[in-house]
Amino acid sequence: MISKGTIFKASLLHPRHWVTWLAFGVWRAVTILPFPVLLQIGTALGLMLHRFPSRRKTIAYRNIQLCFPDLTEQEHRKMLRDNFVSTGIAVMEVGIAWWWSKKRFAKLLQFEGLENLAAVKGRGVLLLGVHFTTLEIGTAGISLVTPRDGMYRAHGNPVYDFVQARGRLHKSGNDDVAYERRDVRGTMKALKAGRTLWYGPDQDYGLVQGIFAPFFGIQAATVNATARFAEKTGAAVVPFSHIRLPGSQGYKITVHPALEGFPCGDELADATRINAIVEQFVLLAPEQYLWVHRRFKNRPEGEPDLYDLPLKKSKRKRSN
Repeated sequence: MISKGTIFKASLLHPRHWVTWLAFGVWRAVTILPFPVLLQIGTALGLMLHRFPSRRKTIAYRNIQLCFPDLTEQEHRKMLRDNFVSTGIAVMEVGIAWWWSKKRFAKLLQFEGLENLAAVKGRGVLLLGVHFTTLEIGTAGISLVTPRDGMYRAHGNPVYDFVQARGRLHKSGNDDVAYERRDVRGTMKALKAGRTLWYGPDQDYGLVQGIFAPFFGIQAATVNATARFAEKTGAAVVPFSHIRLPGSQGYKITVHPALEGFPCGDELADATRINAIVEQFVLLAPEQYLWVHRRFKNRPEGEPDLYDLPLKKSKRKRSN
């Protein structure tokens, strides 16, 4: 668990970390620039990354093929290109979310559905998010309107881990906490205490705590923690989305109504419902989703590795 009171350790100033600190210094200096300029820099970075072959590029293209089989090859490749542009912009957005002042940051945001948070006031809230490239913007943005704990994956570099944790917690001005994603006890305790916790259930963490459920018509390993947290703590499950708007208009953060009748007691039905919500969010801006993750890494017994197959050209056109 990491709170806003994280203590800076002198060991972070060891010479072996100087290059990392320098990189963060340059990154932070760049993000001082005006928002339209940062969009241009991010776009150029994304196009540069898209230009060269990489494992992540292959994974992203494969995911796009699998989830949008009715698109043509040309449409697949355009989405891939747009996705890398979005990923490049995301590098700038991380700096915006971590280091911009609240006043400056708030000017980029448009909120909808905040009444849905008010409707569950007094209960623990599992804020159901998805892994868009705008993830840092969304979590920082929602912190401006409600106290919000988060979950994170510890980074191997201690300087990055420290800066990441502090950056993700500084926007709200509340005593927010970041929980390492394996800290189930801490997250349960927070929800029972009536806190709001961000949680993203849309990645493949295996089947130790999950089951196969359809995602874009494909069986995907889906964590069952969303239903388990809600059942054990009585927390409301409130989906929210965060989309980058065209041009330099900024971002739209939407809080949707709390799920009713969830969990229903049927593990597969609950997981299927959560995946359907993720699908709906992805379709808001498919090019902004984090396609570089191997969402279909684990397969049902007897099925082949979907990322070890040759990339097939889609000959079907989009249905009208």
